[in-house]
Amino acid sequence: MRHRCIPENPLTRHSHPTDTTTEEPTAAPPLDLAIVGAGPCGLAVAVAAKQRGLRFAVLDRGAITESLTRYPYYMTFFSTAELLEIGDVPFTIPEPKPTRREALAYYRHVLAHHGLQVRQYEEVMRVVGHDGPEVADKPGLGDEIVASHAGFDLHTRTRDGREDQLHARAVVIATGGFGEPNRLDLPDGDPDGRVIHYYKEPFPFFDQDVAVVGGGNSAVEAALELYRSGVRVRMVHFADVFDRGVKPWVRPDIDNRIEHGEIVMHWKSRIAALGPRTATIVRDDTGAATEVANDWVLAMTGWRPDHTLLRGLGVRTDPRTGIPEHDSATMETNVAGVYIAGVIAAGYNANKIFIENGREHGGLIAAAVAGAAS
Repeated sequence: MRHRCIPENPLTRHSHPTDTTTEEPTAAPPLDLAIVGAGPCGLAVAVAAKQRGLRFAVLDRGAITESLTRYPYYMTFFSTAELLEIGDVPFTIPEPKPTRREALAYYRHVLAHHGLQVRQYEEVMRVVGHDGPEVADKPGLGDEIVASHAGFDLHTRTRDGREDQLHARAVVIATGGFGEPNRLDLPDGDPDGRVIHYYKEPFPFFDQDVAVVGGGNSAVEAALELYRSGVRVRMVHFADVFDRGVKPWVRPDIDNRIEHGEIVMHWKSRIAALGPRTATIVRDDTGAATEVANDWVLAMTGWRPDHTLLRGLGVRTDPRTGIPEHDSATMETNVAGVYIAGVIAAGYNANKIFIENGREHGGLIAAAVAGAAS
């Protein structure tokens, strides 16, 4: 028999006031599924799990859709609203493409519509598998035999230090791609804290010298917005052209700003060192070094997913691509009962999986877990 999702702590013990026996109270049964990460793709798993009648919990060390809260305040999505929909809830807005604010409101509406509970600001510190007596042959992942688990214990901690523990038959890691930034190779590090890996708005940088590192959409759009907000901007990119994925309607704008010297461009270059209000930029091909005025560095160099929980569970990850080993038909990894969803399945290639295709993982996972429970 399957149970509906309940908001209470699944480990809460229930006593019976009318029971006069001395029998110990019984713990609630384990969850069918624990979902780590409350981004759009993690929420899609939760909706699918509820529709399948599974008992589940959703946890996130930050807020619901935490990664979206870190996007630039005035950002407009490249995808249309329809492609960002989850849980059969229409994303209705006046314009075809939603803003950051509209997306944040929409995903909270999805939670309210489906009655989902999310344990926000509760970090999963580690996940421990309970080894079962059996082993499982994982079809689609080669001929090897891998250990199965009788279930998993998730050890959690809230912001105020309270610790808890959940038990679930299966676990989904949907922690996204914002685990660790691709840091600049600076011999003396960042002594004065001027290197920033998130960009939200231009106003704190007015009348400042800012170097934007990177050649993708984030770097280009930040540079243009800074330029139009009274900031002295230069760009530093290791290649000799912008990334192919830069939005086509943005390219003429950035090309013209560079051509007219309004944004200084350093191609095939890297920031080699930071000094007092200066930065040393070195060309990779010639080794020529240039010292420029600098107050801030916006390192729009991308992020890497955090594989800590997966490694702890024994999930194998390709060292070159960063993709965890998994069956694309179910999203189950080489460890039975451990699934991945969303951007983390793309490894280091952030342009491979987005909300619009990562949202499909929820249905695959819920079907697999429900099938295993029947």
